[in-house]
Amino acid sequence: MLVQDITSSLAQATDFASQALNAQVQRQQQLVLRFSDYNREQQLRLTQLCQQLDGVVQASPEQLTVLLNQAAGRQLTHQWSRVFTDQATTQIQLTQIMKQYDVFWQAGEHRFNLTKKPMIYGIMNITPDSFFDGGQYKTKDDVLNHVDAMLQAGADVIEVNGQTTRPGFTEVTPQVELDRTLPYIRAIKARFPEAVLAVDTYKYDVMQAVLEEGVSIINDVNAFTDDPRKLKLMADSRVGLLTMHSSRDQEYTDLTSSMRGFFEQNLAALTSHGIDIERIALDQGIGYSQVAHGEQDYVMMRNIDEFNYLRRPMMVAISRKGYLGLLLGLKKEDRLPMTLVTEAAMMLKGGRIIRVHDVAETKQLITLLGRIENGYWLSNND
Repeated sequence: MLVQDITSSLAQATDFASQALNAQVQRQQQLVLRFSDYNREQQLRLTQLCQQLDGVVQASPEQLTVLLNQAAGRQLTHQWSRVFTDQATTQIQLTQIMKQYDVFWQAGEHRFNLTKKPMIYGIMNITPDSFFDGGQYKTKDDVLNHVDAMLQAGADVIEVNGQTTRPGFTEVTPQVELDRTLPYIRAIKARFPEAVLAVDTYKYDVMQAVLEEGVSIINDVNAFTDDPRKLKLMADSRVGLLTMHSSRDQEYTDLTSSMRGFFEQNLAALTSHGIDIERIALDQGIGYSQVAHGEQDYVMMRNIDEFNYLRRPMMVAISRKGYLGLLLGLKKEDRLPMTLVTEAAMMLKGGRIIRVHDVAETKQLITLLGRIENGYWLSNND
């Protein structure tokens, strides 16, 4: 039996139905497989298996075409040898096809497969004025105890922040930011040498200093293109880049199309300077519109799947943010349940890096949604 991935052929067709299907496939992370060279018995077994995986199947004696989501495609590959004991070559073909849909994020020495499960990205603010927990962690013991708790709860990354970029923030000098962050970066690395550290900064001098300390990820709200020195610095390193879209200084007539253009141009700028695309992750910039916590934030919560075609991991960064106060009247300390609801909605549309204050609850959310996503009933009956 032979199998081909014909998903990309949808984009080449010019009729409306094919174009609409292609848009759906990209947003919903689906694929179209075509099987051939089988006998009648194999066709029936293959049809049953694809239907168990909730695929849309069209079969004839010559070929079988099926539309599946990627989770079902991975299940199909995993179950293949159980159903077809004499078709090892086809399983190899399926494995190679599904590997093309894996999304990796290379961050220093760490290579995260974000296809298998989303990343929990824990926030460690070393600032007096961050919107949620500014000034809460005042001593080194406070910080290390909180980092320990996040790591024990399942955080994959700890992000250290020395400069808030909340709406209306007050900028501090690079030296102040470094005075806040460097002692804690060193203390965290000493206590937790296996921890993956990130730094949230838009300042070149801070980036340069923390790279020398061995951090694995730089998160830049200015998308690395506001200072040409950043591009060379990033290209000469192995650090992972988290590049953010912001519209605080501009207004759009078409938000989604404008964001597509921004990310496409930003990715082109970064990769043209020698930065491997696997090192780059994206952030829509929720909370960074001209009107803080306004209508555009809700558009970004809804349209996250519009960027799945870029095949780069997208951050979900909405933890306890102000929209929950304005819309629902919730105080900061009461926003966790609705934070989790928003995160779940965005994860189901493709969000893979979940930036949070509350690690344990996010871990539960990811575990539950992952189990649901792979919830297929595959009977052992022939």
